Amino acid sequence: MKKLIALLLALALSLTVFAAFAEEDVITLKIAHIGPTTGAAALYGLATQHGAEIAADEINAAGGKYRIELICEDDEHNVEKVINAYNAALDAGAQMILGSTTSKPCEAAGAQGYTDRVFFLTPSASSTAVIEDKDNVFQVCFTDPNQGSASAEYIAAHQLGTKVAVIYNNADVYSTGIRDTFVEKGAELGLEIVSEETFTDETTDFTVQVGKAQEAGAEIVFLPMYYTPASLILKTAADKNYSPIFFGVDGMDGILSVEGFDTSLAEGVMLLTPFVATSEDEKVQNFVAKYQEKFNETPIQFAADAYDGMYILVAAAEKAGITSDMAPEEACDLLIAAMLEIEVEGLTGTMTWDESGAVTKTPMAATIVNGVYVFED
Repeated sequence: MKKLIALLLALALSLTVFAAFAEEDVITLKIAHIGPTTGAAALYGLATQHGAEIAADEINAAGGKYRIELICEDDEHNVEKVINAYNAALDAGAQMILGSTTSKPCEAAGAQGYTDRVFFLTPSASSTAVIEDKDNVFQVCFTDPNQGSASAEYIAAHQLGTKVAVIYNNADVYSTGIRDTFVEKGAELGLEIVSEETFTDETTDFTVQVGKAQEAGAEIVFLPMYYTPASLILKTAADKNYSPIFFGVDGMDGILSVEGFDTSLAEGVMLLTPFVATSEDEKVQNFVAKYQEKFNETPIQFAADAYDGMYILVAAAEKAGITSDMAPEEACDLLIAAMLEIEVEGLTGTMTWDESGAVTKTPMAATIVNGVYVFED
């Protein structure tokens, strides 16, 4: 009996030592999410933060080699406040940044990060200016030019129509960047731009823009913009009994969540997006179920981008050999090199990166049917 007790005590001691050793082997990655969680663009920033939280929960629960310490900072979609958020993240010990969510703040913070040698992976800032002349910034989302050309190619390949009106925000780099490549690629493919109208961030009345498209007989109205102006355009078109095909881009994801918006007005709207919550893919459905349980809402593409972003950072950190005590400036160049070598299969596609920081993956189109996004063939 004494021998059995001694054996059990020895086994318990060895398990305790092993557990302590295993705990010491765990690498804590300190990742800061920066995005607008208050203000006009909060829907996007909350989506990316929530997606990041789901991924962090999964990684930590898995009990593997890595543990995530997620630091969250609000930039209010503001180019000055994003620098405050960036500094706060570094003060909190961040080794790398998942952010910023939107293009202009990401451009500003990424530039500061370039000077400081801090690695950035933005889930959703799609302007080429975000990565231009900054080797430290990579994207999970498509660049604006890719969205513009891919939209034109999809419209032409699926013969949705040839007479196209374009309404875009000439004060926004996201909108103008997509517009420019759409028009260029559309001309190559035989699309006729019959009307082109602009607006600014302050515009709330789209009667003129929609009226010009209607008068020109546009079969398709291309909307390279975010969901708020798009919702106003759809309401204006309905008031005018004008029902072309409305074709948008990833910034329109979230239109079904606009407060006070009649979602029936979005029926039949098409948009390029790498993610829809109604996909039958098992990984997507697992993510959607966890997201709905934790946040009581259905995730949009931005949430999926950030979820993928967390796993991309872990994959890059593993390839680069990042350790818990490594400073951000030491980790930066190692992560840059790792990003050029990894391939990540995520919710939004199978992704690789080149030295520009742009992602390569296949765009897909979805249509809003009965209040949900449905992938097209």
